[in-house]
Amino acid sequence: MKFNILYLILISLFINCKSQKKEDTEVINETINEIQKEEQKKPVSDINIDPIVHATTILEWKDKTIYIDPTGGRKAFKGKKLPNLVLITDIHGDHMNIETLDSLDLSLAELIVPQAVAEKLPASYTDQLVILNNGETKEVQGISIEAIPMYNLREEALKFHDKGRGNGYVVTLGKERIYFSGDTEDIPEMRALKYIDKAFICMNLPYTMTVESAANAVLEFKPKQVYPYHYRGTEGLSDVNKFKELVAKNPDIEVVQLDWYR
Repeated sequence: MKFNILYLILISLFINCKSQKKEDTEVINETINEIQKEEQKKPVSDINIDPIVHATTILEWKDKTIYIDPTGGRKAFKGKKLPNLVLITDIHGDHMNIETLDSLDLSLAELIVPQAVAEKLPASYTDQLVILNNGETKEVQGISIEAIPMYNLREEALKFHDKGRGNGYVVTLGKERIYFSGDTEDIPEMRALKYIDKAFICMNLPYTMTVESAANAVLEFKPKQVYPYHYRGTEGLSDVNKFKELVAKNPDIEVVQLDWYR
């Protein structure tokens, strides 16, 4: 267990204040116990998450390395482990970037893609493809991968992401279920998700959804942790602090903010 600063301060006070009144000592003990209980509630994970940029993510678990929507060219992956799996959500360049794929050593990798992506990739990748469409689940290299729909709901945004074309994914690593939304709005299929440990949720206009819609969906399907990602739109970065405030209505959901745009 990692001791937070308050915990260390309280321990120090407890040890050094030998003349402390009995009542004060009991208060300190009670406070320490409460902190311990809160620390024990926090999820313990053996999954390493490496935010690259925007939607691009690397997951490391045991001997497996998974690239999600690799973009940014060879430079973005300098010093990174070679992937065993590559998951691509959609045909747009911030998800399916052929130049980046061509620049990487994918000799160990299988590529999990929807049919629409498979049709646009060069023939050189055909033997490595595992085609997975909305609603399908496959086990690849011992890892369960489920394709979740991703699409737009707002009339003015329907042109961006057709229903049935792209995939969100639920990846099961050990006992943890990790959800990547891809480009979507707060669709019924997202709201119906169950038992999600980590959820990576997009929120950028005009292409996906508002901060409010994203938070509302998260409050409904209740992941243990939620990671705002893919939050750069045409008007700059979305207000992820506001998203965190909205999600705080449910104190059991932890919002984890990583640096996607360094």
